[in-house]
Amino acid sequence: MGQFGHLLIIALLRTLAILPYAWVARLGSALGAALYALPGRRKHIVLVNLRLCFPDRSERERDELGREHFRHVVRSYLERGVQWFGSAERIRKLVQIESAIDLEDPNAPPTIFMGFHFVGVEVGCLAYSQNMPAASLYTHMSNKRLCALAKRQRGRFGAEMIERSTSARKIVRLLQEGKPVMLAADMDHGIGNSVFVPFFGVPACTLTSVSRLAKMGHARVVPFVTEVLPDFKGYKLHVFAPLGHFPSDCDETDARSMNAFLESQILKIPAQYYWVHRRFKHRPEGMPSVY
Repeated sequence: MGQFGHLLIIALLRTLAILPYAWVARLGSALGAALYALPGRRKHIVLVNLRLCFPDRSERERDELGREHFRHVVRSYLERGVQWFGSAERIRKLVQIESAIDLEDPNAPPTIFMGFHFVGVEVGCLAYSQNMPAASLYTHMSNKRLCALAKRQRGRFGAEMIERSTSARKIVRLLQEGKPVMLAADMDHGIGNSVFVPFFGVPACTLTSVSRLAKMGHARVVPFVTEVLPDFKGYKLHVFAPLGHFPSDCDETDARSMNAFLESQILKIPAQYYWVHRRFKHRPEGMPSVY
């Protein structure tokens, strides 16, 4: 992406940020439905994921779920405008927070906030960082300009942005200093530091970093999910109680626990999970590629 393209993206996001939220959400939803009608690589990935994870649903039901998912995904891209450039007050008004723990407890133990790739994850992290300064792990993008923009805007309310490849020692030090660490562990980042455990009954390459960091930092693991509310009314950040018996003495057991929790949340809002990602990119030895 050249300088002109980068400036164009910023201009578009800033424009979207000043428009009424419902207008932007409706536009994104309509655009997502239109894009789903066209053949494409992302649509193929979505339908493969849905076929693997929901084999008991009919092809028509999976197609309807795929279309609804495209509506949410494209909405989420357009809503980056208000998320990245909206004021703190506007973010507060858009996001309801429902928490099983005290988010402002000064005596809280070391805490890993474990997020998942639902379409509302971005705004949920922003809303949380307004309540409590935290460190947030991110994956470096190939486009340097876009990566720098995302890092700057995601951290504008005080979150310390840390690249995922940073040393575990630094993350543990932050935990021990009392700074919560936000991360997501539901992506396929390769077989290194991962195990294959079921995700909706399908072997999925699942990171073991959450349990390892929790052990090293003596931290509790608190899951959170951001839901897109119906009728274009904003979002709700659900912060759950810490996972019980986590971490255990077994990385595979912990990975199974994470996936089981994630499955339970996906079943509540299945169209809002990021099915556009190649969750089954890596396969156990001897199993064919699914994409």
